[in-house]
Amino acid sequence: MLRIHRFAFIACLGTLASFATAHAQDENAPADLILTGGRIVTVDAGFTIAEAIAVRGERIVKIGTVDEIAKLQGDDTTVVQLEGKMVIPGLIDSHVHPNGAAMHEFDHDIPDMQTIDDVLKYIEGLTKTRDEDQWIWVSQVFITRLREQRFPTRSELDKVAPNHPVVFRTGPDAALNSKALKLSGIDEDFKVVGAGHLERDPATGKLNGILRACTRLIKSGDTGGKKATEEDRQDRLEALFRDYNSVGITAIADRGASSSSINRYAGLLEQNRLSVRVSASWRIGTGGSVESIQKNIREVGNHPLHRRHDMLQIVGIKTYLDGGMLTGSAYMRKPWGVSKIYSIDDPRYRGVRFIEDEKLVPIVQTTVEEDLQFTAHSVGDGAVHALLDAYAKVNETTPIRDTRPCLTHSNFMSSEAVDQMIDLGVVADIQPAWLYLDTRTLQAQFGYDRLRYFQPLATIFRRRATAGGGSDHMQKIGSLRSINPYNPCLGMQTTITRQARWYDGQLHPEEALTRDQALRFYTQNNAYLIFQEENLGTLETGKLADMVVLDRDILTCHVDDIVETKVLATYLGGKLVYERKE
Repeated sequence: MLRIHRFAFIACLGTLASFATAHAQDENAPADLILTGGRIVTVDAGFTIAEAIAVRGERIVKIGTVDEIAKLQGDDTTVVQLEGKMVIPGLIDSHVHPNGAAMHEFDHDIPDMQTIDDVLKYIEGLTKTRDEDQWIWVSQVFITRLREQRFPTRSELDKVAPNHPVVFRTGPDAALNSKALKLSGIDEDFKVVGAGHLERDPATGKLNGILRACTRLIKSGDTGGKKATEEDRQDRLEALFRDYNSVGITAIADRGASSSSINRYAGLLEQNRLSVRVSASWRIGTGGSVESIQKNIREVGNHPLHRRHDMLQIVGIKTYLDGGMLTGSAYMRKPWGVSKIYSIDDPRYRGVRFIEDEKLVPIVQTTVEEDLQFTAHSVGDGAVHALLDAYAKVNETTPIRDTRPCLTHSNFMSSEAVDQMIDLGVVADIQPAWLYLDTRTLQAQFGYDRLRYFQPLATIFRRRATAGGGSDHMQKIGSLRSINPYNPCLGMQTTITRQARWYDGQLHPEEALTRDQALRFYTQNNAYLIFQEENLGTLETGKLADMVVLDRDILTCHVDDIVETKVLATYLGGKLVYERKE
C-alpha cells in the first residue's frame, strides 16, 4: 500500500492547485507565460484558432490576438515568439501500459522482428548469454505482423535453442519448444482444464508446441538478465514519460494498473518527476468467486486516489472479456472461419470469452455502485455486444451513464453497437495503430466486407458517441519503434487516411475522420474518457495550460506528412517539460 504521507502530499497539491487557480483568475496580474504570433488551435466547440495565449500559474488566463495578449505582459513574463507555428492542446493517450513497457529493454536492446528468421536469430543469440536452465521469452511479436503470418514451429525453436526452454508468446497464445513443454509438464497425454487448447500437427497428430488461450499452463523459471531495483523502475518510467512528452503527450490512461504501479506514480509525483498526468484503471482479475471479485472492486472504490485529481487519479477498473484479434482468439458474433494463419480448423470457432453473463453483470453492477468506470478488453464484436448487453442490464436498476462505462479496443463493432453506446452513455478507447499494422492480415482472414465496422470512427463521431484515441503501448521506449507505436501523429494520420502498412488502398474510407475530428480524438474526447474535460482537452480560459508546439500545421500539410510532425515544445500546466534540440 502507499505510505500515508504520500496521500497527504497529493492532498496538499490539491490545496496548492486551488490557490494557483485563484491567482490565475486575478485579471490584474501579469501573465507568467505568453506564446504569441502563431496559430493557437483551441479545439473548443467552434474550433477557434487564435494568435496568442497567456498563462498564469498553471492555467490559461486569456486567448486572443497578439495585441490583446500583449497587454498581459509584465517584467517577469516569459514570452515565446511562435513565428507562425501551430499550438495544440496537450495530447492524451487513452490506453497505455507504461510500467511494463519502460522495463522491456532494461536488460538488453531488442531488435525489430518482421520475419520468422528475425525471431530465430534473436533467440539463438540469447542462448549464448543465458545458462541452459534459464528461460528465453519473446513476447508480443505478433504473428499478424510477421511476413510469414505464423508462429515459429516447435522444430524451428528446437533447432536454434535445443537446450534452453523457449516461449514465443503473443497475448494468451504461445509457441513452446520441446524443453519448455517438458518443464511445464505438458506431454502428449496432457488435458487442458478450462479455456484454451493445445494444437497438434495435422500430419502427425502430435503436439506442435502451440498453446491457444492457455499460457497459464507454462511453468516458467528464471530468465536470467539484470535484476531491477525500485530506483531502476522509477528512472525507466521517468525516461518513458519524457519520451511521451517529446511527441506531445501530457496525459495518459493506464489501462491495467496495479498497486505497485500506483505506488510508483505517487513516488514520482512526490519527487516532482511526473511529467504526464495519470488516470488509472485498476486491473481486476475475474477468477474465483463473484463475492471475492466484488470485494476487490470495493477496495479500489475506497482507495484514497479514487477522487478527481489532475495529476494522479484512479478512475475505474479493467478486466479481460475476450482474447485478441492478433492471436485468433477475439470473441466474435460469427465464426472466425478455418484459418491457416491462426491455425483454426473448427468452422464453428468464434474465439474465447473469459467472463460469462452470470459473473459479468454483478461485476459491472458493483463497479457502478462504487462510482468507478468499468472497462474490459473487448476486441471482437461478440465481446463488444456482450459488454453492452451487460451495461444495459445493470442500467435497468442502476443508472450507469455518469460512470462513463467504457469499451476497450472494440475493434470489431456494428451499427447497432454504436447506437447502444449512445443510449447508455458508453465511451470507447480505440487504437488506430492496430488498423495501421494489422489490416493486411485481417482482410486475408475476414475479407473486406466483414471489416465494414472495424474501428468505425466516422460513424461514432457522426452519431455523437464518444471515442478517444490510444496506442496500447506495451513494450519499448520510442514512439515509432514501440509495440504498439505511441506516436499520436501516426494515430491521427491513420484515422484520416485509413491506410495500413503492407496494404494497398484504404480500409473502408467511409469511416475516415476529418483532421479536426482526428485532433479531437486525441484531446477533447480523451479528456472526457478520463473525467478531466473541465481541466484538459481544449485550450480555453481557466483550463490547465497543457500545450504542444508543432513544426507544421497538421490541419493543412500534406496528409502523408502528418506522421513526420516534430514537437518543438511541450508544456504541462504552463511548465516546459520538453524542448526539441536541433
